[in-house]
Amino acid sequence: MSFPIYRPRRLRKNDTIRKMVRETSLSPSDLILPLFVTYGKNVKKEIKSMPGIFQMSIDNIRKEAKEISSLGIPSVILFGIPEHKDEIGSSANDPHGPVQEAIKAIKDKAPEIMVITDVCMCEYTSHGHCGIIKNKDVDNDATLELLCEEALSHAEAGADMVAPSDMMDGRIGAIRDTLDENGYSNLPIMSYAAKYASAFYGPFRDAAESTPKFGDRRSYQMDPGNSDEALREVALDIEEGADIVMVKPALPYLDIIYRIKESFGYPVAAYNVSGEYSIIKAAAERDWIDGQRAMLESLVSIKRAGADLILTYFAKEAAKALIRG
Repeated sequence: MSFPIYRPRRLRKNDTIRKMVRETSLSPSDLILPLFVTYGKNVKKEIKSMPGIFQMSIDNIRKEAKEISSLGIPSVILFGIPEHKDEIGSSANDPHGPVQEAIKAIKDKAPEIMVITDVCMCEYTSHGHCGIIKNKDVDNDATLELLCEEALSHAEAGADMVAPSDMMDGRIGAIRDTLDENGYSNLPIMSYAAKYASAFYGPFRDAAESTPKFGDRRSYQMDPGNSDEALREVALDIEEGADIVMVKPALPYLDIIYRIKESFGYPVAAYNVSGEYSIIKAAAERDWIDGQRAMLESLVSIKRAGADLILTYFAKEAAKALIRG
């Protein structure tokens, strides 16, 4: 078809027809809200580099749960900030730790919410790395045991899904075996399968208080220049028992989301990370962009690339905008 027979503008002339022919639509049910859970009572501490996002104690998490559910957001993912940290992150599997207690509180207040838990050591170690340190690097195999203990403690607390984010080799298989052996064979795993060593994580490290005390995480997170490697990582995690595979970050890696969805036809999640959130918030605050439009356009682009689920700090704000229409 060619002009003048085909005039694409015919289907763009008003909002109604644009909605009727829209190829990709966003819904609150596509979204997962990350929550930062800390110790204490009546804590709601705004994260300086993430406007509108807070560290919250269990009592405030409980209040938050009902609002999240009322907006049609089906799921949250929990990150814990413990009172005490040590070299081996021993509080990660504390049955009364922030994450474990938050699971119970949310399931009590809003049982319809699917509670996902991040499984990693970086929030719990005094050095800020994602596992046991030996010779100034993370020891892969020694870390697997700790990750399994943490994941099991989340399952025992009532988590609906666990999400290992550490990027240790073999961790999906190890966690799957541990869950199966302890009666949790029906508990799904969402793997951070293609997690890149990214500059866009900066604000998260403020939120989770998990900045490495030395070095960086490039010996275990992926090189930003690699695409084929992401497919190999995903294939390994699926083979080991992952039920959902994730790409993190999202916006700089839309090509990776697309390749994974096209290659595997598997449920794909994408993490719209803290830096992506804060860039839009900072620009909108200065009136450089329309913050709401930029937010929704970003989220639609992630879904259009192939993501079935989007983890985003915009979840509540986006849900409200979508409800308003």
